[in-house]
Amino acid sequence: MSVRSGRGADAVRPIEQQIILVTGATDGLGRAVASELAGHGATLLLHGRSEERGKRTLAEIKARTGNSKLKYYRADFASLSEVRDLAERIEAEHNRLDVLLNNAALGIDPVRRVTADGHESTFQVDYLAPYMLSYLLETLLIASAPSRIVNVASAGQAPINFDDIMLERSYDGMQAYCQAKLADVMLTIDQAAELSGTGVTVNCVHPAFNMPTKIVTPMFTPQSEIADGVR
Repeated sequence: MSVRSGRGADAVRPIEQQIILVTGATDGLGRAVASELAGHGATLLLHGRSEERGKRTLAEIKARTGNSKLKYYRADFASLSEVRDLAERIEAEHNRLDVLLNNAALGIDPVRRVTADGHESTFQVDYLAPYMLSYLLETLLIASAPSRIVNVASAGQAPINFDDIMLERSYDGMQAYCQAKLADVMLTIDQAAELSGTGVTVNCVHPAFNMPTKIVTPMFTPQSEIADGVR
């Protein structure tokens, strides 16, 4: 099998030869996808913001799949400097990256929060962080082609008010989430065009409705149960 590098390359590598970075891999959809890919023999780079949950996730996926080709990277996407550090570590430790799965996200937060970078937190974690990570890893992805970027978006989208993107004047958790997901779709379209001809494909997906994850479950759980700690 010939290994493609940049333009003019050939077939996608078998899954067991691929190196895949999954962000937000310690819970929900990211964890399920990581476990499935590990079961097929891929090398998994798993990202999360908790060292404890990361170690637990590695142990559980290894026990379930028998795959030891797993490594955890801690980074809080509420800090853009940590996003940059994550990209630098990936580039320093790996000479190839076949897939970047931008999955990490905040859900619908009823309270407006601001990151240390001064951005509304949902917009930063759900959009600015994957935007930054994708472009910082672009050179590595091109050198690894055929490769791909997959952005986890949503069918829930809302127009962006460019006069108040950070929702300083009027905050609504649903608007914050849905406008960030529309921004992810816009990022996908733009970057797919920019990378046309490089061997890197860029796609976004709406994974499913009503998944039993921390983002989805609270929307269908009575507030009284949430207050009592039922998730």
